[in-house]
Amino acid sequence: MKRIREEQGYIYIWMLFAVMLAGVMLAAAGLVWQTEARREKEQELLFVGDQFRRAIESYYNDSQAAGGGAGRYPESLEQLLKDERSPVVKRHLRKIYYDPMTGSHNWGLIRQEDGGVIGIYSLSTNVPIKRTSFPADYAAFENAESYQSWKFTLATSGTGGQGTQQIDDQKNVPGSMP
Repeated sequence: MKRIREEQGYIYIWMLFAVMLAGVMLAAAGLVWQTEARREKEQELLFVGDQFRRAIESYYNDSQAAGGGAGRYPESLEQLLKDERSPVVKRHLRKIYYDPMTGSHNWGLIRQEDGGVIGIYSLSTNVPIKRTSFPADYAAFENAESYQSWKFTLATSGTGGQGTQQIDDQKNVPGSMP
């Protein structure tokens, strides 16, 4: 009878050790999962930023064709949703995407001196994980100190990155998240 009690003590210690080992393994798995989720958000930011860049380019090209060579940039992101400058309404962008890094519809806007939007950037101050292997259009992202340095602008904007930065609040967009 005494021997059974001694063995139960060992089983209790082994169970504590197993629970501790499982906890350490779950913590390590959580860190891997968190890093992987952040990498996915970075990929989504690259996709969304490129969608905005293409929409601004489309808006500019349409105004250039309609205006006889004098292109204009949109005054706001909402103008990319519904361009009513011609008899046929054109949609350069399907929706105002949310910023995957901040989880909101608030974007930093890069404007020309006349107020036209030439690009966007995330308002997140986190340091990017991705440092290499960017497409040629985004080679400047390799030395970024934060996601705010990932500026999605037109190469033909003529400002050479000299546009003014402005934070615009997109809370009035239908279907936006707070």
